[in-house]
Amino acid sequence: MWVAVDRRRIRKVFPTYAAARSWRASTMQAVREGRRRGPSGVRFRTAAEEWLRDAAEGTVTTRGGARYKPSVIHSYGASLNHRVLPALGGYPLDRITRGMLQGLVDRWAADGLSPSSIRNTVTAIRVVFRRAVRRGSIAVDPVAGLELPGVRGRRDRVADPWEVPRLLAALPDDDRPVWATAFMAGLRAGELRALSWDDVDLAGGVIRVRRSWCDRTKQMVGPKSTAGLRAVPMTGRLRDELTEWRMRSGRTSGLVFGPDPDTPRGYVTTGARARKAWKAAGLQPLGLHEARHSAVSMWVHAGLNVRLVSTYAGHASVAFTLQRYAWLFEGQEREAAAVLDAYLERTDTAGRLAAIDGD
Repeated sequence: MWVAVDRRRIRKVFPTYAAARSWRASTMQAVREGRRRGPSGVRFRTAAEEWLRDAAEGTVTTRGGARYKPSVIHSYGASLNHRVLPALGGYPLDRITRGMLQGLVDRWAADGLSPSSIRNTVTAIRVVFRRAVRRGSIAVDPVAGLELPGVRGRRDRVADPWEVPRLLAALPDDDRPVWATAFMAGLRAGELRALSWDDVDLAGGVIRVRRSWCDRTKQMVGPKSTAGLRAVPMTGRLRDELTEWRMRSGRTSGLVFGPDPDTPRGYVTTGARARKAWKAAGLQPLGLHEARHSAVSMWVHAGLNVRLVSTYAGHASVAFTLQRYAWLFEGQEREAAAVLDAYLERTDTAGRLAAIDGD
């Protein structure tokens, strides 16, 4: 069948003439509706390699127009090279079907690959096909509609506000400031390791988050998203902790928590020392990311509105904050009812006073 818009011919062999005519009729209809294109000849391996190259150069961007972080490009490349290209690399893009991709997903799940790893791999496939659709190489994205395994991870531990001072007190002096910043300002691990004294306004009580450290590429990168560029307020306790640390370290420039002004702090060793100290003190340990969750929990329970919580956490949207931390709002029905009752009582009183004044 000749596809005039692409100036290409689609060929397929059938055992009977009737089957061939049926296929030709359905294919012609798909071409007219834009659901089918002529064969492009571009193989998946070529398309994937081009995407990785252009993403590294910045000519391919996210949906928001931002450059892909080096860590994301590295992760997509590893997933494509290890799991996808050996199976699909030689196929033309238009020959890869949803059924083929679903078969891969099912096989990965049967082999014991974690649901999150499967989803990350499918995301890497999706960006390649999304670009092919935009370029007109294919008409339909075969990734759409895939059934993926659900991610049922454990809930991260969150330290209660009364517990945080005890956890901090048990830490070595050189480790306490970085954990205090995680517990009270909610910075991500990479943001903590990239934090510079130029970004800490002790007088104004504000930490400005401008960059992050990427372990995979061993370089400073932008925050996780544009929303990651933010100003976070410091509590009085955190400001005192950082002021004391600045005096004790004798450093007023460069990295705040690194062993020297230019070397980021070790992530693994920081966690190992903390776990050892907390075990010796009989306290339940947690990680830097869980300390960040503890900060978000504190903001929510302190009564900050969700918009501020989302901004201080560096989330891309309020919807993500509500979805990610929905469990923090559970069990607050009684408090919500009391607030509503107080509001209604105030409005009733105001209404009665207005009626009296009118009389």
